[in-house]
Amino acid sequence: MAEIEQKGAIVTFFSTASSVGKTLVSTNLAAELARNGYRVCLLDLDLQFGDVCNYLQLMPESTMADAQQAFAVEGSDAHVEEYLTPYEHDGVVFYVMANPSLLEEAYNIKADAVKRVVQQLQTMFNYVVIDTTSMFSVLNLSMLDISTVVVFLGIVDFIPTIKNMKSGIDTLKKLNYDRNKLRIVLNRSNAKTRIPMDEVKGILGEDFYHILPNDFKAANASIKSGVPLVLSHGSDGLGLALRELVYRSTNQHYEEEYPDHSEEKSGGGLFHRLFGKE
Repeated sequence: MAEIEQKGAIVTFFSTASSVGKTLVSTNLAAELARNGYRVCLLDLDLQFGDVCNYLQLMPESTMADAQQAFAVEGSDAHVEEYLTPYEHDGVVFYVMANPSLLEEAYNIKADAVKRVVQQLQTMFNYVVIDTTSMFSVLNLSMLDISTVVVFLGIVDFIPTIKNMKSGIDTLKKLNYDRNKLRIVLNRSNAKTRIPMDEVKGILGEDFYHILPNDFKAANASIKSGVPLVLSHGSDGLGLALRELVYRSTNQHYEEEYPDHSEEKSGGGLFHRLFGKE
């Protein structure tokens, strides 16, 4: 009997508000999974104004536009790995599918083509991490549909922002996803705001799966250096909270020392427990 091909998990970061930290959190999630020996690919699907390569100080030679063109010309014979950009720091390696470099290219990216790219990446990587724009576009809905987990990221600076979060959460619920698929994460939790957390939870009708502290200084330093917080040996409170987001979901405890990367993990037992019910 032929062995059934194991497909990688798709973790998509989504929000109904801009500037909530999706790129910072998604790059750190990709880095932390890679730090533990998993094969990871991070896609920047903020096609017009994506910042993944800026955050990681990468200069990609190929982008999603090139990958789409390859599929248009070569069909199923296209090799998506040829259009990825590697990121490496201290022996930790993961790959990035960059957003198009030209605005006109971004306009011409089709949801079906991106879906084909993602599905091929699933056969090559344990985890495909997707950073999206803050809207219910055709592309984003396509990605949400095929995702293993949707991380809905929000902040609670103003009441209108919270109401937008509720609208987004309610919309996701109406899509009839498995309840365990949606994870609501609060970012910048200790930022200066006069809105009590109990009131926020009351408006949302939901509790937060995980809460990340506000640390603009650490986040800014990480972006300037091009090194995700989870890869900093002197990882601070925000870095630790980002690690805990990954490890809480995988029912593990984070490791203080960097693990041995001599053998990549295949996505077996821990893979199946990723984002499992508690």
